[in-house]
Amino acid sequence: MDNLSMLIGGKAGFGIDKAGQIIAAIFNRRGYRIYVYRDYPSIIRGGHTFSLIRASATRRDAHEGHVDYLLALDQETFDLHKGRLKSEAVVIYDNDAVKVSELPDGIRTIGSPLAKVVKEEAAPDISRNTCIIAILCKTIGIDWGLAEEALRRYISKDIEANIKAGSRAYRESPSLTEFGAIDQRPHPLVSGNEAISLGLLKGGLKAYLAYPMTPSSPILHYLAHVAEEFSLKVIHPENEIAVMLMALGFSFAGERVAVGTSGGGFCLMTEGLSFSGMAELPIVVILGQRPGPSTGLPTYSCQTELNFALSAGQGEFTRFVVAPGDPEEAYYWSSEALNIAWKYQIPSIILSDKDLAEATYSFDEAALATAQERPPFLWDRSQAYKRYADTETGISPLAFPSEKDAIIKINSYEHDESGITTENGAITKKMEDKRLRKERLLREDLTSLQTVRVHGDKDAKTALLCWGSAKGVCVEAAQELGLKVVQVVVFAPFPFEEVAQALAGAKKVIAVEYNATAQCARLVRARGIAIHEEVLKYDGRPFSSDELTKKIEGLL
Repeated sequence: MDNLSMLIGGKAGFGIDKAGQIIAAIFNRRGYRIYVYRDYPSIIRGGHTFSLIRASATRRDAHEGHVDYLLALDQETFDLHKGRLKSEAVVIYDNDAVKVSELPDGIRTIGSPLAKVVKEEAAPDISRNTCIIAILCKTIGIDWGLAEEALRRYISKDIEANIKAGSRAYRESPSLTEFGAIDQRPHPLVSGNEAISLGLLKGGLKAYLAYPMTPSSPILHYLAHVAEEFSLKVIHPENEIAVMLMALGFSFAGERVAVGTSGGGFCLMTEGLSFSGMAELPIVVILGQRPGPSTGLPTYSCQTELNFALSAGQGEFTRFVVAPGDPEEAYYWSSEALNIAWKYQIPSIILSDKDLAEATYSFDEAALATAQERPPFLWDRSQAYKRYADTETGISPLAFPSEKDAIIKINSYEHDESGITTENGAITKKMEDKRLRKERLLREDLTSLQTVRVHGDKDAKTALLCWGSAKGVCVEAAQELGLKVVQVVVFAPFPFEEVAQALAGAKKVIAVEYNATAQCARLVRARGIAIHEEVLKYDGRPFSSDELTKKIEGLL
């Protein structure tokens, strides 16, 4: 067997997320490629939460709709997910909490009195998840030593009690099959948020500011954890307006800075985004999309804020917008976004969502693209300093406060080359032309990068058009059906020629997006390219690989 899908579920507060990470780590050590999808409500305790863990011999960046193993720590998990069971699946459950109803022939069940085990071993109640992991390992022939190693790595409290309870559950469970190891090097397991964080650090990040909003909050937590190691300033201001304005202060002082938020927070940041455009202050914004409008579904996912990112803020100004589709792209483009912001003195927006941000992936370092050097344009002292000097490229030389002989005036009002406020019509036009001129050079700069990527059968007559986190499931469906995938990565400046070239030869183009209005498809259509079908999902949940494959089959 080279592919195994598992679901572990229970109430919020049962440690389901941690349990999913431990299972992923165990299979990763055995050479499998990992994908973990997390599903949880926006409450601290109670409600239903689950993780879908996929271990495969080859890279798979999507979950399956049906599972080989269902690990149920409460009745709701069994009742909600028994319909996901494959024909020869195994249900492992706490028989102190779960009553298993009649199941189709071929499905095996393993019940264990987990509450009794943890009580007799003087372990905390939450260690029931340790016990169910131990039973899973025993049933598929994974050595207890490997399981214990993963448990010790991920559990920070009551570790000895957890190990004792898990060891007993392992000994008392049956062995059903042998899920052998694969002879390939384990990859690091990272989330999209961790990849974004590491990419920003690679790009020279010096300060990160955020007010917590899912799904971007883990970036704040991760960077705070490594702040001392990287001499990084990590700040949690009182609201998103303060986040943006304080960040622009860092930018003014010459510090590479990024902020993280979701749609509601980005609404509050938009006036500051326009300030960045007018004052030509470089800034990176990580925008974690989630279903809306308004509060929407705070802990679920969508791709509804593409139009918002492209048009946010009053007035017209050059911006860079990118939507990575996996952790390798998130790492690479986060670094690039920071470098581009500082080279062109513009805002960069990184579009993410919960599916990318909070999923766990096998991170393939060998697949990383090599980032280009993009040094900022610094004042060389050859002439008197003008913060907004009108240059051929539109990029003015940078100097920073306290630099000798440089008078640096930053202005949100229209201004002349020295930063002095003006309402003169000729100067207004001159300065607007200067700011917008940067887009032409940026567009030329991006032609050497993969702003559009093609996957699958490049000669196929049917193409799936996608962006962001939909990449993984589209690539898998295309492999199954022999199709081509065209993935738009950069949205501003929009790579019109590259999209047209990638779709050339396709007789049928199917747009796959996580929104109700096909926002990417609309952009492509506006440039004269035909989109024949749309497969849209906007309930906050991503497509499973089999679900999307079935939908695409119905259109072929």
